Amino acid sequence: MKEFLLLFRGADKERAAMSPEEKEAHMNRWTEWVGAIAAQGKYNGGHPLRNDSGKVISGRAKQLSDGPFIEGKEIIGGYILVKAATEEEALAIAMECPNLEGDTGTVEIREISSNSPHA
Repeated sequence: MKEFLLLFRGADKERAAMSPEEKEAHMNRWTEWVGAIAAQGKYNGGHPLRNDSGKVISGRAKQLSDGPFIEGKEIIGGYILVKAATEEEALAIAMECPNLEGDTGTVEIREISSNSPHA
């Protein structure tokens, strides 16, 4: 079994425009989606990320700045780790993600390298 990182970007403006009831229903869909992945034994952790704070360290000089300072559609809103036999299986899991309910949300699927010195 391989491990994949699913990164969630965008959709912040769409969620901000939702009514409290719509936001609650949307969050319930997230809970159900992650719960279904966990019930299959394929969930390996994850968390939402704050987009109102953070630091960025850049380059050899280790330039430190507050961040993130990127376009809203590029802000990583969260991530989960899933177990899947193939990239296609991970893609099928990602296709059901509530982040894709609007026009601006994305899910990036990245396989965790088995060449890690920590593996």
